[in-house]
Amino acid sequence: MTVSSLVLAFPPGTAAQSLQYLAAKLSYYTDSADVAEDLRHGISDIVVIDTRTEALYAAGHIPGAISFPHRLMDQGSTAALDRDKVYVTYCDGIGCNGSTKGAYKLAALGFRVKELIGGLDFWQRDGQPLATGHEAGTMQGQNAPAECGC
Repeated sequence: MTVSSLVLAFPPGTAAQSLQYLAAKLSYYTDSADVAEDLRHGISDIVVIDTRTEALYAAGHIPGAISFPHRLMDQGSTAALDRDKVYVTYCDGIGCNGSTKGAYKLAALGFRVKELIGGLDFWQRDGQPLATGHEAGTMQGQNAPAECGC
């Protein structure tokens, strides 16, 4: 009896198709190691947004992130945001779609956005620090955790 490949049941695209798809995917998502590195180096072209409630933000958030619950995002509440920045949204993790809703709302209002893969859950799994309280905090000057293996 011959066993067919489950991996190859749906043939992969060509190398050119894969390149186009993966470049597009990287345009929409980022990971905690890349965000942390940018925050540690004070890269001002990105703004990290915690899309959860203010209470959850205060309990623990990415240092440097601002609290902006997705439910409060609209044309008026985003008027002061800088349209030259790229906004990286996050929520609790893969079981939450707050980052997707926030990114969607921001994109619909004309902002450039990316989502943080795995949200706060993957951030903590990667050994990244948390800030607490209502102040954003900072990661500038902090050392990187052990290599993530990426």
